[in-house]
Formats: sequence, structure tokens, C-alpha cells
Amino acid sequence: MEQGDIETMSFEAALSELEGIVRGLEQGQAPLDESIELYQRGDKLKRHCEARLKAAQARIEKIALGPDGQPSGTSPFDAG
Repeated sequence: MEQGDIETMSFEAALSELEGIVRGLEQGQAPLDESIELYQRGDKLKRHCEARLKAAQARIEKIALGPDGQPSGTSPFDAG
């Protein structure tokens, strides 16, 4: 399992490693100390993925439609 710096990982790489950690923990074959370390890294990976998704969501633009139904421009994504 990759042990790189989480902050520099792409979303896809972090998610892939997180999925591997979850599978490993579900199998329950790691000793307790190793399981705790895996869980802690998994938590950091999860938070990293959530932050990357939030940042991506903030950059999404939606198409504003005019009264005739045709696109009239874009406006920043509004999550609310």
C-alpha cells in the first residue's frame, strides 16, 4: 500500500488507497497496532478526498438560461 504524502495525492490516488485500506480492515487480518495505523491513515485520506471534492464543487459553474431557454452565460456554483 502506498505511503506517500497525502497532501500531494490526486483525488483518484487517495480514493484508491482508501478503498484498499477499507478492504484490508474488513478482512481483519492485520494486527491491532497496524489496524489502528491503517484506520488513522484512512481517516486522513477520507478528509483529503472530501476537501478535494469540496474544492472541485466550488469551481463548478452552472449555465444560466435566459427567458427563451437559451444559455445566457454562466454563474458560480451555489451549493445552497
